[in-house]
Amino acid sequence: MITTRIAIITDIHHGPASATKSGDQALGLLKNFAEFVHKEQPDLILEMGDRISDVDGDTDIKNQTEIAEIFKTMDSPVFHICGNHDRVNLSIEQNEVILGQELASEVIDAGDWQIVLWRANTKIDFSNINVGFLVDNHELIWLEHAMKNADKPCLVVSHVPLSGHSQIGNYYFENQPACSKYDADRDIRAILANCPQPVICLSGHVHWNTVTNINGIYYLTQQSLTETFTTQGKPAAAWGTLELNNSVNWNVYGYDEFSFCTTPNSERWKDPRPGKAFYKNLHMQIRG
Repeated sequence: MITTRIAIITDIHHGPASATKSGDQALGLLKNFAEFVHKEQPDLILEMGDRISDVDGDTDIKNQTEIAEIFKTMDSPVFHICGNHDRVNLSIEQNEVILGQELASEVIDAGDWQIVLWRANTKIDFSNINVGFLVDNHELIWLEHAMKNADKPCLVVSHVPLSGHSQIGNYYFENQPACSKYDADRDIRAILANCPQPVICLSGHVHWNTVTNINGIYYLTQQSLTETFTTQGKPAAAWGTLELNNSVNWNVYGYDEFSFCTTPNSERWKDPRPGKAFYKNLHMQIRG
């Protein structure tokens, strides 16, 4: 089986420093990643969004452009996804012009695997923040079509995690967990579970390294390049590599190191048993 080697970076957050993000060090850290890419020569690069910390329209264009210029120095093909900070003041079209590529969802052939870049909505509705990210029906239909027609194992890549995993302990999301996921996350997971091929999901957004297994599908989230809340005030300097063949081998480097390896398959779990209310009603029917 051919091995596909991927370099991964996410949540660069170029911009002003904050209590938990070293955005003022982002460009230097990204140049270090470029040197890593030059040395390792991966087959492709995945950049999963939040390239900047939004300020205003003009500043965001300037900061996005500075990020794009560094990516253009990298020899391997780069595939970008927009995060929520990329969309506060800039449209998808503005991001496309700056990055020099279309940002619609697409399926990439990667040898014995296929990479499903699900570039679903990442713009938060701040008037209804308790709902989180809203996904359009046409985006669900696109994902369903990609999963049903998959003829190879699938790496599904998005900015927002699809697992709905616990945010307990997360600096940003413990007290607003809705903003860590899509409103239709259950529907999304059902679509993924119906894929006839092995599926692995990879996301950013939540600024920590996690592995969650739901229904036989592993959901991975990778640490931010500039995050500090897990690294005692210094930037995590995190980027990762992913090797795809018969197994999946994921490594995250920097000050928040993490490793995970699995052999994915297309088997799914037995449906969870009904809750207590079901058994209470059943007992009442029997007694009646």
